[in-house]
Amino acid sequence: MSDTTPTDDRDAIDSETAAEKRDPLFSRIPRRDFMKAGAAAGAMGSLAGCTGLLSDDDDDLAAAGDVDSYVPPGEHDDYYAFLSGGHSGEIRVYGIPSMRQLMRIPVFGRESARGYGYDDRTSEMLEEAGGYSWGDTHHPRVSQTDNDYDGRWAFVNDKANGRMARIDLEYFETDAIVDIPNQQGTHGACCLLPDTKYVFGVGEFRVPMPNDGQDLDDPENYTSTIAAINPETMNVEWEVLVDGNMDNGDGSKQGRWFFATGYNSESATTESGMSSSDTDWVKAFDVPAIEDAVEAGEYEEINGVPVVDGTRDSALNSGDRPIVRYVDVAKSPHGVSVTPDNQYAIASGKLDPTATVIDIEQLAEVDDPNDAIVARPTLGMGPLHTAYDGRGHAYTTLFIDSQVVKWDIEAAVDAYPDDEPEGGDQESPAVVEKIDVHYNPGHLIAAESYTADPQGDWLISLNKLSKDRFLPVGPMHPENDQLIYIGDDEEGMKLVKDTPSYAEPHDASIVSADKLDPAKVYDPEDYDEEYIEPDASDIIREDGHVHVKMHSQRNEFGFQEVTVQEGDEVTFTVTNIEQTPDVLHSLAIPEHDVNIKLAPQETREVTFTADEPGVYWMYCAFFCSALHLEMRSRLIVEPAE
Repeated sequence: MSDTTPTDDRDAIDSETAAEKRDPLFSRIPRRDFMKAGAAAGAMGSLAGCTGLLSDDDDDLAAAGDVDSYVPPGEHDDYYAFLSGGHSGEIRVYGIPSMRQLMRIPVFGRESARGYGYDDRTSEMLEEAGGYSWGDTHHPRVSQTDNDYDGRWAFVNDKANGRMARIDLEYFETDAIVDIPNQQGTHGACCLLPDTKYVFGVGEFRVPMPNDGQDLDDPENYTSTIAAINPETMNVEWEVLVDGNMDNGDGSKQGRWFFATGYNSESATTESGMSSSDTDWVKAFDVPAIEDAVEAGEYEEINGVPVVDGTRDSALNSGDRPIVRYVDVAKSPHGVSVTPDNQYAIASGKLDPTATVIDIEQLAEVDDPNDAIVARPTLGMGPLHTAYDGRGHAYTTLFIDSQVVKWDIEAAVDAYPDDEPEGGDQESPAVVEKIDVHYNPGHLIAAESYTADPQGDWLISLNKLSKDRFLPVGPMHPENDQLIYIGDDEEGMKLVKDTPSYAEPHDASIVSADKLDPAKVYDPEDYDEEYIEPDASDIIREDGHVHVKMHSQRNEFGFQEVTVQEGDEVTFTVTNIEQTPDVLHSLAIPEHDVNIKLAPQETREVTFTADEPGVYWMYCAFFCSALHLEMRSRLIVEPAE
């Protein structure tokens, strides 16, 4: 680890001095040690292999050195990064390596600049998917063909309300959401590769099945499910019941296996009950075997979905070809990810300093799935998630140590079982190096790590805490996405940039820019709304409903005024007839909660009730020309007779 002082160390020292005056304890514990101790306490004090606090000499981050991450004004980044927005219910789009935020894509919540949730189509989509006012996005995954990103879609889960969404990467817009039946707390979102046959929603919370008021006080009858979603139709094709809660997941690169970590093998409902066992499971789902069971009718239909019983004692798990294999791993595992060569699935221990390496080919051959475990390297305190560089290295976040550890996968396999942890106090010889991050990293992602061909240059650590890294903004601190260069094995990992982020980021995907081809203007054929040519503007009145069809262009709407009666239902169908990229318009109507965004060649429709007489100046909310302020029309609502 480097001893190079970070550029904002003066602010850090000042913040420490202020903290010392408030709390004498702080002055006796170095900053990183204080963070580490607090995180360890939050993990119930039960982490195996707790080896004490860091020294003062380990307080600093690795320097960027001569790594060039500068992207000059007017030049483009090499990669798109799609990062979860957490409680905001959105996806954030960064350019890599600049770490510039390019766009925010609203998914599960309304957003006025995009008009998302305000026009008829997107508001109906949100309403039909449960009508919730917010979502909790965690794991953006991009569609692939032949184990490489294909630029079609991104998918992301809603942990809060059990939903999955699809984002159209031609327009960078959410175009479909499914409310997943029989699943509460959709945590993981992963694709079955090589060709995105399914998108899997990994259900975390155990509930009665069906959850209709029966078995309320009988946790033994609670269960969680995975859901296989057709990416084209966004319909749930089938689900599988399992024992215990599930956390995160990843699919194999050859289409047979899907892996999910799981905790609470005790089937408990309290923290102490969920922590009483020594081990938990990685669940390996044999997808073709599940499909055969569905084809044979070996399922129960619950809420319109075929649900297959994959619990350990079920009949389908008792034969020669069990549909779910339960692999014993360290207590409360968190992340699981498949290596680029499809050889291993690696699960992180979280409450144990080890990662568990599962040989995928052996998993199909052994009678005892535990015999497919081929390594358990000790990495450090609080391993959570793992990414890959394509050169045989794994990179794992250490939540308690506030570090990212780089380790050699085959070296870990070669050393097993001789480096089997004894009390967790002996670091694996597979460990190559570690780098400090600020602070307590959760997920991390390397460039194209989820494909069969990672690029091996950039890695982002998505940290849960930032503390003294940025200007103070009150008690709610920004989080910290940190860019790390991993392209030089001799020079080692280099921390390049801090980027503050809004709560609460989780996972991300990084895609080479040349694999996406976003549209610059809309293709009217892609949407159902009627395109309104300038000479087709019209006002149609019928039985208390007024349909206004009009175009918009720089400085004007299709009508200078529109008159309706109090109580009329009013629909505006508006087309931006501009051909020039990046000339946006909108239709904003004060006191009616209307703001629909109109990119070039885009048509949107909004319906509302004109229930208050008066004059309302409809205007364009995007600054589009020198006469922007003059671009407006009157909505006149006449009193009812």
